[in-house]
Amino acid sequence: MLPHTLNKMIAKVKKSEVWGSVEAPPSKSYTHRAIVIGSLGQYSRIEGPLLSADTLATVGACRAMGAEINVKDRELEIAGVIGRPKVPDDVINAANSGTTLRLCMSMASLAEGATVFTGDASLRKRPNGPLIQALNDLGAICYSTRFNGLAPIVVQGVLQGGEVTIGGGISSQFISSLLISCPFAKRGTVIKVEGELKSRPYVEVTLEMIEKAGGSVATDFREFHIESDQEYSLKSYRVPGDFSSASYMMAAGALAGKVTVNNLFESRQGDAAIMEHLLEMGANVYWDREKGSVTVEQAELKGIDVDVGKTPDLVPTLAVLAACAKGKTHITNAAHVRYKETDRLHAITVELKKMGADIVEEPDGLVITGGKLKGASVEGYDDHRIVMALAVAGLAASGTISISTAESVSISYPGFFDDLKRIGAKVEL
Repeated sequence: MLPHTLNKMIAKVKKSEVWGSVEAPPSKSYTHRAIVIGSLGQYSRIEGPLLSADTLATVGACRAMGAEINVKDRELEIAGVIGRPKVPDDVINAANSGTTLRLCMSMASLAEGATVFTGDASLRKRPNGPLIQALNDLGAICYSTRFNGLAPIVVQGVLQGGEVTIGGGISSQFISSLLISCPFAKRGTVIKVEGELKSRPYVEVTLEMIEKAGGSVATDFREFHIESDQEYSLKSYRVPGDFSSASYMMAAGALAGKVTVNNLFESRQGDAAIMEHLLEMGANVYWDREKGSVTVEQAELKGIDVDVGKTPDLVPTLAVLAACAKGKTHITNAAHVRYKETDRLHAITVELKKMGADIVEEPDGLVITGGKLKGASVEGYDDHRIVMALAVAGLAASGTISISTAESVSISYPGFFDDLKRIGAKVEL
């Protein structure tokens, strides 16, 4: 066992037939953005938020910068800072949440003083150089304490605004961060995107949330024009279901039975593309848009070619589906998937190989030839998406799969293993 897996939860999954329905958890992406936007506004009420390790890290960071946030069972009430955060009394620990770190870095640049951000060992390996440079270009003072673009990071305001160019290839979160906070800069801001804007749907989600809060951004997705002196108010907002999290239950249905996932209504979420990919692979998929329910039924799957430039979080799920499909699957435009909680291209390659998969790692993608999977002891890398994807693989594998760091599902889908059991999966924790 690797040293960092000691005293971690092990999940064992056996080959199973699954049938039934589950509720998609609330969207992590929308919840993060609602908390930060609400905290920069005056008063907000957020209904049905995801309360997970990552989103609670954002709650903690925004509280540290002066927002008053009341966490109820199915609701958040926020008395915000009206565009002027305070300097925290202590270092802000974003834990494992890259979204918390990045969205709150720009928020901290609006405070008249210095804020220090850190996180766990995984977060302190994730790159932030483009956002650090952009904040400096816009008049704040921002630097990595190790001068390598990694946390710990110091941010000192006040953000002035102006014109900045930022690469679109590593993380859309850098752009989302600026979009949320620049309406409170001293003057207007123009953000120019250099190269392809990866994960564009996440930026679209950010723009949707800004608009719902009463803000405004003009864009053609090559340039973003943001006026200053804006105000936010999310007086009453309901968080939609999360297609990223739902992808695992849909994949379970496609591989091992029939599963209905509820609370999935139309939104800007790019990961709704999982339904198109499943259809193309040959699964039976039906989406009742009015009821918000998606039903996926098992069928013989076939390999496909899929570009994941806009949907990086689907890569582990797609890799598992491909490993069980007939023929070859080529996952492309995925280099940015290496900059998540772990290098997901490498991680899913190594672990699926342990299960007997024919998978080849390329610089920006995967080539997978489908076949039979077998049980094995695999590493979860403290990465919620790797753990959940491997658990789904276990439903279709002969024998038993044992997955380390299974507790990491709390980052985005705390009820994941309970839901798997609910639809008949043989799971032991």
